[in-house]
Amino acid sequence: MQHLGHTRSSYQRDHLLHTPDTFVRAPLPGMRNATAIVHAGPAMGAGFTQYTVELERDGGFSLGQAQSFVYVLEGAVMFAEVRLSQGQYAWLPPDQAVHLTAADPARVAVIEKPHSSLNGIVPSSITGDERRTPGKPLLGDEAVEVRILLPDDPAFDCAVNTMTFEPGATLPMVVIHVMEHGLLMLEGEGIYRLGEHWYPVKAGDFIWMAPYCPQWFGALGKTPAKYLIYKDWNRHP
Repeated sequence: MQHLGHTRSSYQRDHLLHTPDTFVRAPLPGMRNATAIVHAGPAMGAGFTQYTVELERDGGFSLGQAQSFVYVLEGAVMFAEVRLSQGQYAWLPPDQAVHLTAADPARVAVIEKPHSSLNGIVPSSITGDERRTPGKPLLGDEAVEVRILLPDDPAFDCAVNTMTFEPGATLPMVVIHVMEHGLLMLEGEGIYRLGEHWYPVKAGDFIWMAPYCPQWFGALGKTPAKYLIYKDWNRHP
């Protein structure tokens, strides 16, 4: 629906808020019965690419050139003999072609990044379930839970976590650092500070944060807010 040019989306020098009313869907090469919403990539200066894939019945797409992280948002997908359902995920190493398929409609978040190996080591593929991953309080704050989805291993040059905020919980400080972020809101709503801008955000929104972008989040509403967040990690800047 047209709202006379109004949108919450905003693209600034050091950040992007990408809201569903501005999503453009298009298939990427190799997709069948599937479309992609590209949220971030090299065209904007990002060091990674993040997109959402919407699969129809008997849909499929391929990965393999770069390292890939796949998180199932809805439905289920298969690759090789592995089945991933909602809340489950996989990390796939570069240069190992994988074809993902969905027998029924599904949605997945995909993060791709060229892998920077340490001492020539490339990890093997892993799978996991976010719901079964132990949660830890952020800096001792029980109202903010962090679940670390990739192993604490320097062979991995990125980190992907979920963070869950109870209503009213906030990050303890405005954060400014050299790491770049891609963030997908999974549940709830809140206020995000990005640079000198303050944005209402909710489930379905995507945020890109460039290095050194000032950032802060506070959860609003009556239910917890939860997001999936990527950052480059474990490498000298």
